[in-house]
Amino acid sequence: MASPVDSPSTPVGSERPSSLRVWLLATRPKTLPASIAPILVGSAVALHEGGFHLVTAMVALLTALLLQIAANLANDALDFRRGADTAARTGPTRIVASGFVTAEAVLRVTVLVLALATLSGLYLVWRGGWPFLVLGLFAFVCAVAYTGGPWPLAYLGLGEVFVFIFFGPIAVTGTAYLQTQELTTLSLAASIPTGLMAVCILIVNNVRDLEQDRLVGKHTIAVRIGDRLSRREYVLIQLGTLALPFLFWAQGWMNAWSLLTILSWPLFWQLWRQIGTLRGAQLNPTLGATGRTSLVFSVLFSVALILG
Repeated sequence: MASPVDSPSTPVGSERPSSLRVWLLATRPKTLPASIAPILVGSAVALHEGGFHLVTAMVALLTALLLQIAANLANDALDFRRGADTAARTGPTRIVASGFVTAEAVLRVTVLVLALATLSGLYLVWRGGWPFLVLGLFAFVCAVAYTGGPWPLAYLGLGEVFVFIFFGPIAVTGTAYLQTQELTTLSLAASIPTGLMAVCILIVNNVRDLEQDRLVGKHTIAVRIGDRLSRREYVLIQLGTLALPFLFWAQGWMNAWSLLTILSWPLFWQLWRQIGTLRGAQLNPTLGATGRTSLVFSVLFSVALILG
């Protein structure tokens, strides 16, 4: 028999979505560009360096998506158990807090998704060797430890650090290495803007949830430094991201095709207007827009790498 905490009950006055819709919500599709972008950039680096391998790129993309979905599912269930997510939350629908599915059911699906990630990851280990086995195990642990275990990373204010590491250097450099079998300066450099954009997705999420997180003892960086500084952090990180392609051009790692990234600037301007004025649930569209902008920037950056 489920405990009262885990027993679902559809909120009064709300219509229950279809099962497909419920599980789609649980994957948090607006955040998934964070997984797609680094694989695109890493593959563009591989193509730039003459070592592109399509099958490896596709398997890396599948594995990255599965790991992020598993982390999102675990976050849905474990945040609810810790009291961070309730039916009154300002963010997008969480399927456990909304009473659509029990925490146990979500955790069972999390295990299934991690098993699928293991199957696809075995190919990457075969191609990349034992270091990718270590990285894979580390990714599995962090997918659950982000909000689970005795020292959840998100509650300690370490979310941004691990998001940058996984969606930047590990994902981009790892994807490039799996294809070229070489660790290069360009792949390391190209991982920085990709990781920074992934961090910005998390910043929007944490600014939106700042007051609720503070109440439940979730000490995110937004809680630690406050609302105003978090919003400035968001803008400064993106300004740095936009400057990096031109720094790479100046270093000789890229050429004038770096100018392609200018096409993304209007999207960033819209984000800065939103982060400066919107509050609470108003930031939900900004979360999705940050993910889309990250993907657009990464596509333009990747094209510049390929053409350069």
